[in-house]
Amino acid sequence: MCKVIAIANQKGGVGKTTTCANLGIGLADKGAKVLLIDADPQGSLTASLGYDRPDDIKITISTIMGNVINDIEITPLDGILHYKDNVDLLPANIELAGMEISIINVMRREMILKEYINIVISLYDFIIIDCMPALGMITINALACADSVLIPVQAAYLPIKGLQQLILTIGRIKKQINPKLTIEGILVTMIDSRTNFAKDIVALLKEGYGEKVTIFSESIPLSVRVAESSAEGKSIYAHDPMGKASHAYLRLVEEVLKNE
Repeated sequence: MCKVIAIANQKGGVGKTTTCANLGIGLADKGAKVLLIDADPQGSLTASLGYDRPDDIKITISTIMGNVINDIEITPLDGILHYKDNVDLLPANIELAGMEISIINVMRREMILKEYINIVISLYDFIIIDCMPALGMITINALACADSVLIPVQAAYLPIKGLQQLILTIGRIKKQINPKLTIEGILVTMIDSRTNFAKDIVALLKEGYGEKVTIFSESIPLSVRVAESSAEGKSIYAHDPMGKASHAYLRLVEEVLKNE
């Protein structure tokens, strides 16, 4: 059985793309077959995996969704890029911004991505979707086809406060579109555990959401190595295998596997 995980937060800069890449590669290192889907028109996931000119890629998620809308036959490997760390990637570029607008009047517009997922789901153990930092129609498509949502949250006051809107949106989608949707967990990112402020933020998060939502016991430390790895198109495991961030993501992988 394949598990579809959407990584979502309407706040940008909280580590969604880094988490998507390193969770996916970590799961692949454990022997899982993994497809990463870049559902952000900025193409950040695509670029972070070394495809530094996403706008030059001919077949992307936008192409695939267009084919679904126009009832054009899709084969499972259409547009799939095979990354060196044993994960597959469905890339994105700026064309996805136009798709966000064009699907507004499409029938069953929330289910377009799900139709594609149904074509490829038998090939993978995990499909992980990197959502854009907005609760628009593409993100709703991702939540409509996901089994669970993993929510990265920066260890800061404002990102924590913004969680309520996302959780309400997830609840509405669960009620109206996707009854199986659950919250995989909240992942605290960019945390400087040496400071009392970071400890206060984690305590605030647990107080506000801990009874209703799983909060991963592992948190991702603030590390310049993480930014460096994305810039170089590498996973954190390849860039800094002995670093704190690398070990933290490996422990996150173990937590996600235990949720199976």
